[in-house]
Amino acid sequence: MKRFWIGVSLVLLAGCGAETTTSPPRKKAKADVVALVASVREAGVQGLELEVQPLRDPQVEDLRHRAEAQEAAGEYADAAASLDQALALVPGDPDLLQWKAELALLRRVWSQAETLANQSYGNGPKLGGLCRRNWLTIHHARRLAGNADGAAVARRQVDACTVAPPVRM
Repeated sequence: MKRFWIGVSLVLLAGCGAETTTSPPRKKAKADVVALVASVREAGVQGLELEVQPLRDPQVEDLRHRAEAQEAAGEYADAAASLDQALALVPGDPDLLQWKAELALLRRVWSQAETLANQSYGNGPKLGGLCRRNWLTIHHARRLAGNADGAAVARRQVDACTVAPPVRM
């Protein structure tokens, strides 16, 4: 009887070990991309720059809130569609373009992420938090697409976005 319980214990332990080591790679990959986008967004708030935000159209604000809720629910394509509607009202808005670029990273569409981040950079202030988010998105999109040299160039641009505050005496 003792051998039976030892055998059962070993089978159960072997089964537990197999379950924990073979977690679905899809969930891990999704978590990696979510963490990557979180790091991009965090880079946008690291600096000490003064950033001016224009007053937003209430209709655009409603679409932004809808996109936030859709993104939080993991409905990335729907969130991008909401941002497309907002961009129809304010074409070329660099914040909305960058947000769409981050959604493209979440959807693993590297070329679209790079294109949108470049458009955002072109329309944006080219300094500060948005600039850092632009270049970090471009860096990740290029790296994940297999363009290591292009990714390294984009990574170096991130630091150029931070403006040192003036020296006060």
